[in-house]
Formats: sequence, structure tokens, C-alpha cells
Amino acid sequence: MCTKVDNEEIIILSDDDDDEDDITCSEPSVLIVEVEDVKKNDCPLTSSALDEDLVVTFSRRAEVLPHARYDCPIHPFTATDDETIGPVAGNQLICDQCFCYICDKLASTCVMWFHRGVCHCNSHKRSMFWNNLRNGALLGELQSFNLTLSEMDAHLRLAETMLQRFKQELAARFSSFMEGKNLEEYGLSLPNQQAFIYDYTPVYELVSSFLDEADKQDGRAAAIMRLGATDYFIRHIQLSGNFILKSPMANVADAKVVLLQRVISSMQRQMVTADFTTEFSFKLQDFYKKLLFPSELKSLRNSLCVRPWDDVLLVSVLKGQNVSGVRKDKGKKDILTEQISIVLLRTEVLQQQRRYRELCRYLRVVLADDSNLLQQQQRQSWWLVSQHSSATRTQRGSQLKVLCRYRVMCR
Repeated sequence: MCTKVDNEEIIILSDDDDDEDDITCSEPSVLIVEVEDVKKNDCPLTSSALDEDLVVTFSRRAEVLPHARYDCPIHPFTATDDETIGPVAGNQLICDQCFCYICDKLASTCVMWFHRGVCHCNSHKRSMFWNNLRNGALLGELQSFNLTLSEMDAHLRLAETMLQRFKQELAARFSSFMEGKNLEEYGLSLPNQQAFIYDYTPVYELVSSFLDEADKQDGRAAAIMRLGATDYFIRHIQLSGNFILKSPMANVADAKVVLLQRVISSMQRQMVTADFTTEFSFKLQDFYKKLLFPSELKSLRNSLCVRPWDDVLLVSVLKGQNVSGVRKDKGKKDILTEQISIVLLRTEVLQQQRRYRELCRYLRVVLADDSNLLQQQQRQSWWLVSQHSSATRTQRGSQLKVLCRYRVMCR
């Protein structure tokens, strides 16, 4: 039973349901309960905390994500420029999420973490020494191309792996060539005379097969593989033997000319027709110019000096803004001169894109190393432009006749 006394609610509990009318507040079976609003606090607050606008009542350590050792929130890191003798301070201490900056893998799996002379535990990104070491470890054979880690993709990593394998195979094949072969292996014999034959053909065949593999790869990867292979075989030298085979690729010098011309032809086509960035094309050109060309190949050193399509002089000529093919830049005269092979490739691209007027402007001012072939291209381009203009006039005439007939019918 519930009732109210002085505007307060009370609860009456009785153990005798038959005598409900005789129950009074003095009986022991009556319990008066006052209802109060009580606020429960998870933790007691001090007087100073009550005056604050924000009170932190609970906290926990944040989840630690994978990070380089120098960014570890648990173990302090002491940065040095190029300390490799041993761990500095407590740099060798790691947590479960610490990564090696050089190997780019968990520090617990790095075999050089505190190896004397190559302490990876001291590495960090603010040191040029450690950055170069990291690039060398992650870029491998591609470091010589001056590529950055942001430019790397799956295709380039595959190219780097294939280059490493090819380098080992080529070294073994060239070592066998340097040893030479006895005359008996070729069915020849000279009594009382020791002679060797040095046949470069097996080496040539290995390089050719690798270039065939490069042709099947992605554009950038193919370019890297071709130039990387060139860097290896261009250093080969010929050993003088007692006999010279009549095989066309038995001589090192002749074989290198054939291989290099193949690489140049493929690279020129890529640099004109592929969608390489200007920066990437310049890196390829710089790598090629740094190769150690022997005397018989020095004439091919500038074969990859190809202007990008966004070159200032080339763009101005194509748009008709420059009719002389000459531009002065900071006191230096820039003349639109290109190899005839590049001229033919640009002609092919512009014809495929039906940019005949731009093609005529280009061929009218460009200078090439083969004037006769250039004149043939000029005459052909003028014929293409005339045919295109005739076709355009014919189409416009047909459209005009149809329009006139329509107007007559409307009248």
C-alpha cells in the first residue's frame, strides 16, 4: 500500500493482509522510505577538478602501429649521421612494431640490426648516409638510373629482379668465353701447338634472348631492362686468338654494334611513341650518356638525345609560332636538329593522329643528318596535306549541296 504524508511518498509493508484498515505508522511492520535523486560518479572528483571545464576520467595507451625505429614511442632514439660501429645509446631496443629503415622489414628479422660495422639500428631518414644506403638496398640495380622509391612499381621491381639474374648469367657466360676453347672442340688440330678460339656467339645469344624478354614487358620496365643490359655487355673486350671464326657474331666488337643498334632503335621508338614523363626520359638519357663507350661505339653516344614532345622549341614549331626552327635561350641558340630516325618516328606519330598541318610545319624547319630522306618526307607530307584538304573541301561541298536542297524543299 502506498500513501502520502506531508507531500512525501511512503511505502507501507504489512505481514497481515487481513488487517489493512488498522495499520498505523507506529506499527513495526511499517517502513518509510524517502526517495532521493543520487548521482553516481565512477570516481570521486577533487574540488580543483570540479572547477575545470574538461575532466579526464579514463585513459589508455594508444595502439602502436608499425613504424620505423627512430619513430618508436616506447624506446627513445638517438640520431647520428653515419655511426655504424655499434648501437648508439639504446637504439638497438625495439618494440613489436619497429621496422628497419634500411631493409624495410621488421627489426626483429633484420640480420644487420646491431651487426658491428653495419648497425641498421642507428639508421634514420634525416641522414644522407642512411638514405643512400636505404636506396641502394631497396632499388638494387635501379639505383644507377637515379630513380626514387616513389617511382617504383611492380613492373620496375620485376625488371630489377630480371636484371640481377641476367647479370649473374652473363658473367658466367662471359667467363667461359674468356677461357677460350681448344681447337679439338671445333674439329681442328695442330700437332705440337697449343691454340685457343674465342667465340663470342654464346654471349651474344644470351643478350639477344634477354632483349627479347624486355620486349614483352611494360614500357618503363622494358626501357630499364634494355639499358641495364647495355651497361653490362658494352664493357666486354675481344681476346686475340690464333684463329678467327667466320661466324658473324664471333667477334666482340661486331656483336656489340649489332646489339647496341637494336637497343637504340627500340629506345628511340619508346621515347617518341610511349607516354614517358619528361623527367623519366631525361633519367634514361643521362644513364645512357654515362656508359663507358669503347672507341668503335663513340659515334652512338648521343643516339638517345631525343626532345620530349613538350619541348619549348618543338611545341612552338608545331603550332606555327616559330617558322625558323631557331630559338635563343639565355644567350644560347637552340636549333631544331634531330636524327633522321627520330624524324621518321615523329612523322609516323603525327600521321597516325592526322595532324598533317603540324607535320608540314615540323618537316619544313627541322634539320636532319640525312637530307635526301628528309626531302622525301617533306614531299610526302605536302601530298598528304593536299589530299586531306581536297577531302575536306569535297565533304564541305556535299554538306552545302544537301543544305541547299533542304532549303528549296522548305520553300
